[in-house]
Amino acid sequence: MQIFDSGEVQLHYRVDGPEDGAPVVFANSLGTDLRLWDPILPLLAPGLRIIRFDKRGHGLSSCPPAPYSMGSLITDTERLLDHLNVRDCVFVGLSIGGMIAQGLAVKRLDMIRALVLSNTATKIGNRDIWAERIAAVEQGGIESLADAVMERWFSAHFRATPELALWRNMLTRQPDAGYAGCSAAISHSDFMTPTSGLRLPALGIAGSEDGSTPPDLVRELMDLIPASKFKLIRRAGHLPCVEQPQEYAEILNDFLVSTGHIPKQKG
Repeated sequence: MQIFDSGEVQLHYRVDGPEDGAPVVFANSLGTDLRLWDPILPLLAPGLRIIRFDKRGHGLSSCPPAPYSMGSLITDTERLLDHLNVRDCVFVGLSIGGMIAQGLAVKRLDMIRALVLSNTATKIGNRDIWAERIAAVEQGGIESLADAVMERWFSAHFRATPELALWRNMLTRQPDAGYAGCSAAISHSDFMTPTSGLRLPALGIAGSEDGSTPPDLVRELMDLIPASKFKLIRRAGHLPCVEQPQEYAEILNDFLVSTGHIPKQKG
């Protein structure tokens, strides 16, 4: 575990793999920490330099007072990757992580050679919905939203398993201010225009049972980026890397090969 102090926020991050490995950056969803990606890491191609971090107000990172702006979340990520001398990475962003990915790609094309936009959109929800959720968190904490969030995050099959408790606990143990702060950032963000100007390899991933960013919403996003690819993972909700890690990792590995980020695996 390491911490990066930008002068404005302290970000917890982790780097796995060789220093000279092809860099892949992962940005997780609202209400999760960098452990979101644990199920797929052992399944990824060997030799990658894997970079994960907790955004402000989440995990072991510091929690400034809410609300946050999307620009601040993007700048946090930019400063961390500059600190780590990351260039030409493949950036994998899920949900709010995918919004950060879009904003960073527009701002720093030197930093990102290809995007994986997972279970995300140019705009997620609307201001009224997010205002209601922020008010609920401020009044009753994340616990007051937890069951409804689990329904959006996971398929009915997964919600019937004991593993659900792990992810519910992860959600409810995030700081209330961090959840509310990032919710405010989402509520004021619409990447339709900037993302439509992107010209780089891009892959969209959707879960067939995603209650937060349904497949059609992800398709609409990918239609903005010429020559992009789209993959639908069945029997999965908003976090397919948790429900279907094998398929998710296979899709990522194939994309890394197709973009020339890693060589094709033998055998």
